[in-house]
Amino acid sequence: MRLGYGSNGFSGHRFPDACAVIAGLGYDGVALTLDQPHLDPFAEDAAAQTARAAKALADHGLAVLVETGSRYVLDPWHKHEPTLVSDGDRGPRVELLTRAVRIAADLGAEAMSCWSGVLPEGTGAEEGWRRLTDGLGPVLDLAHDLGVTVCFEPEPGMHVDTVDVALELRRRLGEPEHLRLTLDLGHLVCNEPRTPEATIALAGHLVGNVQVDDMVRDVHEHLELGSGTLDLDAALRALLDTGFAGLASVELPRHSHAAPAVAARQMTALRASLARLDEEAARP
Repeated sequence: MRLGYGSNGFSGHRFPDACAVIAGLGYDGVALTLDQPHLDPFAEDAAAQTARAAKALADHGLAVLVETGSRYVLDPWHKHEPTLVSDGDRGPRVELLTRAVRIAADLGAEAMSCWSGVLPEGTGAEEGWRRLTDGLGPVLDLAHDLGVTVCFEPEPGMHVDTVDVALELRRRLGEPEHLRLTLDLGHLVCNEPRTPEATIALAGHLVGNVQVDDMVRDVHEHLELGSGTLDLDAALRALLDTGFAGLASVELPRHSHAAPAVAARQMTALRASLARLDEEAARP
C-alpha cells in the first residue's frame, strides 16, 4: 500500500507547487480531481494542462489517480449535476468521464474513479440501473481500449451506496476486469451493514482505490465518524490482507486553507498506524 493526497485539498496551490509539498512530506502519489484549480477537463488548453500536470508528477516521482468528484465542473448552479442517473440530459457527465479516461491514459494514471449520483425523487430503481449502465457503457469501452482501470465508489445517499450494490453493478455490466471499486474508509463506518474490516474483505481483490478521511483525532486510537468509530489500524490491516498495493489517498477538500500543515499531520497518523502493523507482523 502507498499513501497519496488529494489535489482538492490543495486548491490554493498551483499544481506543481502542490506536488512539491505532497512529495516533500513523503506521499507516494496524488489523487487528482479534474477541476478548474489544477486541470480543467473542459478548458481549451486541456491537453496542455495535462502535459504540465504529467511533468509536475514526474518531476516529483508521484503516482496519480484521476478523481471526478468536482462539485461544479458541469453546472455552476447545481453541485455534481448532471450525474449518471439524473433526469434530463446525462450526456455532460458521460463526456466528463470519457475525458477523464483519456486524461488518465495520458498521465499513466493507476485508475479513474467515479460514482453514480443520487436517484431523483420519483424515479424507480430499475430506471436508475438502466441510466447507470447505459451511461457507463461507453466509458468502460473507452477505458478498455486505452488500458485504463475504472474504480466505482459507493457513496451514501446515491443509487450505488454500498459495496453490495457496487458488486451488483459489476454483475449487471458483465463483471469487466477493468471495473473495480473505490472505498472511502469513513463511509465504511457510517454507511455499510458490516464492520469496515468485513466490508473490505467482501470487496477483496476488487479494491482499486482508497480514500482516507481525517485521521487526526488520536493517532494511537480510533477515529470518531458520526454514527460510528473507525479503527484505523484494523482498516489498514484488512486492506493489506486483500493484497491492496494501490494508493490510499487522504481526501480533505475543505482543508486547503492549511494544506501543508494538515497533510503533514495526516502523514504522521498514517505512518504511525502502518508502523504499528509492521511491529505486529514482526512479533513471534
